[in-house]
Amino acid sequence: MSRHVAIVTDSTAYLPPRTVERHGITAVPLTVVLGDRALEEGTEISTRSLAQALQKRRPVTTSRPSPEVFAETYRRVAEAGACGIVSLHLSAELSGTYDAAVVAAREAPVPVRVVDTGMVAMALGFCALAAAEVAEAGGTVDEAVTAAEKRAAGTSAYFYVDTLDYLRRGGRIGAAQALLGSALAVKPLLQLEGGRIELLEKVRTASRAIARLEELTAERAGGAEVDIAVHHLAAPDRAAALADRLRARVPGLAELHVSEVGAVIGAHTGPGLLGAVVSLR
Repeated sequence: MSRHVAIVTDSTAYLPPRTVERHGITAVPLTVVLGDRALEEGTEISTRSLAQALQKRRPVTTSRPSPEVFAETYRRVAEAGACGIVSLHLSAELSGTYDAAVVAAREAPVPVRVVDTGMVAMALGFCALAAAEVAEAGGTVDEAVTAAEKRAAGTSAYFYVDTLDYLRRGGRIGAAQALLGSALAVKPLLQLEGGRIELLEKVRTASRAIARLEELTAERAGGAEVDIAVHHLAAPDRAAALADRLRARVPGLAELHVSEVGAVIGAHTGPGLLGAVVSLR
């Protein structure tokens, strides 16, 4: 059994399944609570079911994995041959997932470095991929953590949502900001800043907001070599069109991923979400 550094993340990284398998990354699922049912993200609830529930205004909440789930994951990964584990998670400002991982790491059978990346969605996914590439090359736990932190420092995420109401309900954005957006009938652009979701700009129409999302992403990329991810929830045509425009507009584009977000992020943003993550290589 080969000894190696293993990479663990959580389901909000939204890495493509083939990428997870190819790099041997383990993703711990968060939970979506739909009515009285607790469902694992990625296996037990589809984004279509989530979107329908949100549109019908059914109660939807989310929950972190328990420390026991992380403890079992670390044990299983160690038994598979890991000599150390790098556990990379979504922003602690948005979820208690990081805290649960820290508790479990104390009793793990091998050393575990738990990292609050301050990221979410493919902004987190790119960090996990950077760490996995170092681990595959024989790197140490510290080297894999350094690669992930460097990637996080060079990654920006921008989001368009049709309404701030879902973020307000979940406590991810202030009620005053949400009410202001509704009162002025504006379309909000958000960014991930300091691990939090912050209101960046208010734009009058959806088409102008999406054009501005494209502009922000292209400006952030500049002429550097970058990876980009385009996310959506129940808006595949919007996402495909944005991806096509970014391919033509970003000269240093290395990889471009287009994917629908899972139920955990979707529960807080609502249908119509369009996001762009740009990450320096």
